[in-house]
Amino acid sequence: MRILQFSMALTLVLAFIAGLVMAMLHSTKVATAVPILTFGLTFALQRYIACFFAYFDILISGIYRPGDRIRVGEIKGDVRWVGLIHTTLAEVGEDEKLGGELTGRIMHLPNLVVLDQAVLNYSKDYSVRQKRIASDYMFDEARIPVSRDSNVKKATELLEGILRSEDEVYLQQVREVFRDGYPEFLEEAVSGPRVFIHVEPNCIWIKGKFVAPVRQRNQLKSRIMIQFLRQVKASADVRLPAAAPFPAS
Repeated sequence: MRILQFSMALTLVLAFIAGLVMAMLHSTKVATAVPILTFGLTFALQRYIACFFAYFDILISGIYRPGDRIRVGEIKGDVRWVGLIHTTLAEVGEDEKLGGELTGRIMHLPNLVVLDQAVLNYSKDYSVRQKRIASDYMFDEARIPVSRDSNVKKATELLEGILRSEDEVYLQQVREVFRDGYPEFLEEAVSGPRVFIHVEPNCIWIKGKFVAPVRQRNQLKSRIMIQFLRQVKASADVRLPAAAPFPAS
């Protein structure tokens, strides 16, 4: 299908050029007007021309491919199709809107945006010993508020234990993917701290990092939160704040 699209576009361009050449050979007036017409046409179609060349940039550099989950500016979605002019995305909601799940809407993103905007690819490739490995595993964060008079040390230990029990299966999977070469985020997941705290006037945020495939991170986050709430309910010295605070940044 891509080859057919390219062939059709190339045929149209060549036909247009051939028509201009034939007109210039048979009329001096047309020969004078052609440069002006060509300039005007080029100016009018510059965005389409940029989209056309960006298509090859996407393919050659591997910025993204069908099946990848990407974010460009405020647009986030799963790539369904990369065309000569547009990339078709299945929209993905943000955390405050449908929790990062598919919304059911389709978006058409002009290819030229990759030329002047950063593209975040969640389904990224890593290079290990000169070998590219596809992986959509990523870090995410569970943020839970506790009251300022809570036993913070105990709260962090509770969350640490839950994180390691809940994402262990994903860590094992990603170890199998990379085997003898880990990306930096995985090294941090294995040996680095997993839980941090953020102090605010009305509460203390306990923030725990976990590893999960990008499309399963919301389910894992929900399990972590439920487990924490169950354990806190049985604890007398770890309490949730009386009023629900705004999420910590």
